[in-house]
Amino acid sequence: MGEHRRKVISLTLFLAVTLISLINGDLDSTQLNDDVLGLIVFKSDLHDPSSHLSSWNEDDISPCSWTYVKCNPKTSRVTELSLSGLSLTGKIGRGIQKLQHLKVLSLSNNNLTGNIAALSNNNRLQKLDLSHNSLSGQIPSSLTSLRHLDLIGNSFSGTLSDDVFTNCSSLRHLSLSRNRLEGQIPSALFRCSVLNSLNLSSNRFSGSPSFVSGFWKLERLRTLDLSFNALSGSIPLGMLYVHNLKVLHLQGNQFSGSLPSDIGLCPHLNRVDLSFNRFSGEIPTTLQRLRSLNHLDLSKNMLSGGFPVWIGNMTGLVHLDVSSNVLTGKLPSSISNLRSLKALILSDNKLSSEIPESLESCKELMVVQLKGNGFTGSIPDGLFDLGLQEMDFSGNGLTGSIPRGSSRLFESLVRLDLSRNSLTGNIPGEVGLFSNLRYLNLSWNHFNTRVPPEIEFLQNLTVLDLRNGALIGSVPADICEAQSLQILQLDGNSLTGSIPEGIGNCSSLKLLSLSHNNLTGPIPKSLSNLEELKILKLEANKLSGEIPKELGKLQNLLLVNISFNRLIGRLPSGGVFQSLDQSSLQGNLGICSPLLRGPCTLNVPKPLVIDPNSYRNGNSNEEASGNRPSKFHGGMFLSVSVIVAISAAILIVSGVIIITLLNASVRRRLAFVDTALESIFSGSSRSGRSLEAGKLVLLNSRTSRSSSSSQEFARNPESVLNKASRIGEGVFGTVYKAPLGDQGRNLAVKKLVPSPIIENLEDFDREVRILAKAKHPNLVSMKGYYWTPEMQLLVSEYIPNGNLQSKLHEREPSTPPLPWDARYRIILGTAKGLAYLHHTFRPATVHFNLKPTNILLDEKYNPKISDFGLARLLTTQDGNTMNTNRFQNALGYVAPELECQNLRVNEKCDVYGFGVLILELVTGRRPVEYGEDSFVILSDHVRVLLEQGNVLECIDPTMEEEYSEDEVLPVLKLALVCTSQIPSNRPTMAEIVQILQVISSPVPHRILDSF
Repeated sequence: MGEHRRKVISLTLFLAVTLISLINGDLDSTQLNDDVLGLIVFKSDLHDPSSHLSSWNEDDISPCSWTYVKCNPKTSRVTELSLSGLSLTGKIGRGIQKLQHLKVLSLSNNNLTGNIAALSNNNRLQKLDLSHNSLSGQIPSSLTSLRHLDLIGNSFSGTLSDDVFTNCSSLRHLSLSRNRLEGQIPSALFRCSVLNSLNLSSNRFSGSPSFVSGFWKLERLRTLDLSFNALSGSIPLGMLYVHNLKVLHLQGNQFSGSLPSDIGLCPHLNRVDLSFNRFSGEIPTTLQRLRSLNHLDLSKNMLSGGFPVWIGNMTGLVHLDVSSNVLTGKLPSSISNLRSLKALILSDNKLSSEIPESLESCKELMVVQLKGNGFTGSIPDGLFDLGLQEMDFSGNGLTGSIPRGSSRLFESLVRLDLSRNSLTGNIPGEVGLFSNLRYLNLSWNHFNTRVPPEIEFLQNLTVLDLRNGALIGSVPADICEAQSLQILQLDGNSLTGSIPEGIGNCSSLKLLSLSHNNLTGPIPKSLSNLEELKILKLEANKLSGEIPKELGKLQNLLLVNISFNRLIGRLPSGGVFQSLDQSSLQGNLGICSPLLRGPCTLNVPKPLVIDPNSYRNGNSNEEASGNRPSKFHGGMFLSVSVIVAISAAILIVSGVIIITLLNASVRRRLAFVDTALESIFSGSSRSGRSLEAGKLVLLNSRTSRSSSSSQEFARNPESVLNKASRIGEGVFGTVYKAPLGDQGRNLAVKKLVPSPIIENLEDFDREVRILAKAKHPNLVSMKGYYWTPEMQLLVSEYIPNGNLQSKLHEREPSTPPLPWDARYRIILGTAKGLAYLHHTFRPATVHFNLKPTNILLDEKYNPKISDFGLARLLTTQDGNTMNTNRFQNALGYVAPELECQNLRVNEKCDVYGFGVLILELVTGRRPVEYGEDSFVILSDHVRVLLEQGNVLECIDPTMEEEYSEDEVLPVLKLALVCTSQIPSNRPTMAEIVQILQVISSPVPHRILDSF
């Protein structure tokens, strides 16, 4: 209440003084100082939590002694106000208008909100810095005297009006980066003839570069940054002919065509970044003229042709990045001329031949990334004598052994990735000398050696990946001595022995994968010490014994796979073990779980064997005197003990045998019952009693088969399946609504498209009854069918709330958008339904046609998957051929590996489609969007934004602020893992369900990448 009263008093005083000033225009400044009054009123609109403005006293005659205020010594009028970084909140109020002599105003790095209309009348303002606040609205057009305008990192929106630049003849620095401005860049901007620095990056500006051909008029321009917008088209010649230009940033747009050849006409350029665009063609030779250029980034484009042999002429280069293009040829030896080069990034091209030894001459190199090319030969020893911090040679054809390194490299190297090559020999023990090494990946090589025990000396190592390296021997006992390790992957080797207890010392471990080795012995209890552990993979070993119950206390554990071992006993009672699916447990015939059909084996304590001699009377004395008991007496007592032990053993063995036989008998009876039921329902046609063409068959229905609706339907199905009752159309056919259920309840009837593969009623009946066995809350249940040689119909439950497509992409303006909690419920429910089809339902079923039209929603927006298993009706008898032309309208959802013809469909195809579905729900965009001359693939778009750190920009804006970033970000990362181009990198649906269920404890990005 006191704060509000103070604001009212200040505002009243401000109005009173303004009125008096109007009446007495020449009022003496000593009696009434406008600057004091303006600053006090300005302060009243702010919240100052740290009392930085406590020296501002309304009783003072002059504000020149106040903190953060500077005055003209001659006139005592305020000329500069600098309040940067004071954690101020509130708005910029009208009090600032009283400071008519203000030239510099800096309010950066606070949390101010609202608009800046109050600044429109400050005609003497020369420098205005409002960067890194939360200001919004549009930029006013009357800031005529400004020389420096910085609005970086706010929420200004809308288009830039030409009026903003009506009178900008004094403007030298303009930065509007990281706002929400859109539309085209106004041509009036080119009237700012003395502009030195222009930064419009990270907005939503669009259009082709033809409208900015006027940039050449800005003769004094030194810095031009248009990065991370939506600018498109080719860059016309002449745009970049700005003689004094030093910095050019155009990355993160949609520019296409060839790189501008006149870029070499800017002799003073020292920094050029054209990455993350769609430039094609060869790298222009005019670049070699830029002798002052020290930073060149052309990555993430479609550049082709040979790697430039003239690169050695650019002797000033410090940073060179041409990764993710289609460059060919070899790395020229002239690269040794780049003596100042610190970063060489050539990854993901088609370069070949050997790595030139002349690269050793670049003594300043700190980063070398050559991954994903076709380099062959050995690694030059001299590279391991440099002070490199990062070395990535992965995904090539390198052979030979790993160089031992030098003392300089031991101190500098932070990241080493030599994975996916053909390296052999020993892993040098000197690897333990890399004191600052944090990431070590030597996976997918042919070492055929032991894991070097010196790894325990790597005190800062966080990631160790030695997968599929043909490693032998045992897991080093002290591999976690440093306690910094977060990811340990040793799977796919030939490691033997037991899992060491010392692995429990890895207190920071989040991912442990020892799968596909020959490890034996029990799972150590010390794993329960790994409180940070999220993923545990031990499958395909020879581990035995029971799973330590202590593992159930690991609250952060999300994924566990212990399949195909020799484990027995009960699962731990807590944590993730209660939700493990069959794929995580199978292959352990002794584990007690309802998901497994094998016998349950428990560790039974051994029979207690009692020493018969302990029952003698005075036995110690007899032994001492040498008197032995009679042979008959001692033998008789021993026989009784043996008999008792043998009897107990026989009883136990007999009990196990009887239980096993009973279990087998029960299984045989259940199988017999299943077979009998199947025979009754699907084989009854052989007796000629139930399968009749042209008959409506409703499964498990209480409605009489001779009811009026059924009879009418059987006589004339076309009368029911009319245009008025049609509710949808899909790949497999048209869907209608019909009152065929119990008490006239509506059911959905799908009229299948004609298919010559469905040959007879018996096969159709059998397949439908198999699908009808699928019972899950997130699946549409099958209710029956109708069959004639000319028409096949499927009857299923009717979901009245429509499909996801209509709620997401075809929403009426009057219908509110889906909130985040509903979207998340749809994601989780769909994942559960698919996991049921993949891992629980028998036979395991691949949907293959997952998309929003096949996700139906009930009244509470719980998802129900439709059309699952219908591909079975369109396959041949051997199931190896899929009629893929039925699915052409599913563009964007089909996994990339299915572009190969006649490739067998598997569960990973569904995982890919599910990942695309997640992206649609989070972004509100379609999987593929077409423009006039381009198209955007949603998964690639989101992946680029994530790499740039701007992924929040892709979230559906219709959700506004009704979502939590802690949920949305890991869900987006999971979607990108699901849409990996490599099927083996995608998780299973069971793993996805587990991640989604604990999404409040997000999986780190690196762990998601490990799938």
